[in-house]
Amino acid sequence: MHFASDNWAGAHPKIAENLNKHASGFASAYGTSDLDRAVEKTFSEIFERDVAVFFVGTGTAANSLAQASIVRPGGITFAHREAHMIADEAGAPGFFANGARVQAVDGPTGHIAIDNLKAAMNGFPKGHVHAGQPMSVSITQSTESGTIYELADIAAISAICKENGLPLHMDGARFANALVSLGCSPAEMTWKQGVDILSFGGTKNGCWCAEALVFMNPEQAKQLPYIRMRSAQNFSKSRFIAAQFEAYFADGLWLETAAHANAKAAELAKLISNSNDLRLAWQPRANEVFAIMKKQTSAKLQAAGAVFYDWHTPHAEKSLVAEDETITRFVTSFATTSAEISRFGDLIA
Repeated sequence: MHFASDNWAGAHPKIAENLNKHASGFASAYGTSDLDRAVEKTFSEIFERDVAVFFVGTGTAANSLAQASIVRPGGITFAHREAHMIADEAGAPGFFANGARVQAVDGPTGHIAIDNLKAAMNGFPKGHVHAGQPMSVSITQSTESGTIYELADIAAISAICKENGLPLHMDGARFANALVSLGCSPAEMTWKQGVDILSFGGTKNGCWCAEALVFMNPEQAKQLPYIRMRSAQNFSKSRFIAAQFEAYFADGLWLETAAHANAKAAELAKLISNSNDLRLAWQPRANEVFAIMKKQTSAKLQAAGAVFYDWHTPHAEKSLVAEDETITRFVTSFATTSAEISRFGDLIA
């Protein structure tokens, strides 16, 4: 019963097969092969416009290089308090962006609250050199709490960005999970709502190691080749990242795997809702489920073979968890089976 992380899941068989297919022979290096170019074209087709695509090895690299591409002296990026950029990347965005900072913004269940964003920006008035200057806003879709920004939410944040002359970045580590949850197109969830730069994740959704940085306006990406090279993310055999994305997009596999993960999360959430000993922290919208239980219950379930994490309680939800309780995170993936869900259901019945 593996619910610790979608990073724990292996590679989808079709992606592994395609990697093996491209393992022999020769192809030009550093993103210049026919396969690289073909996959870049596929990205443009998916987003319904010409985009600039840069393969990288990790989501942290994608987020960090996104910030490096738009850095301003004394720059401030605004992101949710629980955002991966703040909580899980060891200062990498600031390091690669020449000391730029990420300012935490509060909001419920992983969402940046509009009023809080405006207030945070007001703390950095124009011309006040001691404070620094706003540089960008970053949202996570799906959020770190397994919830979703509705299209109108993205558009509202984008409007604030435009008022202040700032680009909007989206951390899409679980982009496909959010997409199938909303039932919209990639274009509708990004540039049509005002997203400028996207960290596009494939690793959590069945790839072996495939992430991409996508610029909706290629003119904004002119320095990225040099930034990526300097940050040691310019893979010589990048065709193997391209091979993963080729299989990922073929016949809608990426949407199929995300829909499967979301469906298993919904099954898990239903079991937790019906339990006398566990309760949902909030309703999941993607493939992460957060549950509240007694600390001793968590220990017993883990001892019985359920693999999940005791999680830090989000700042905005601290009142939900009693002193003798813990909030826990369960993550489903393309590899999660109904049998695993059923066994967990038997444990908590």
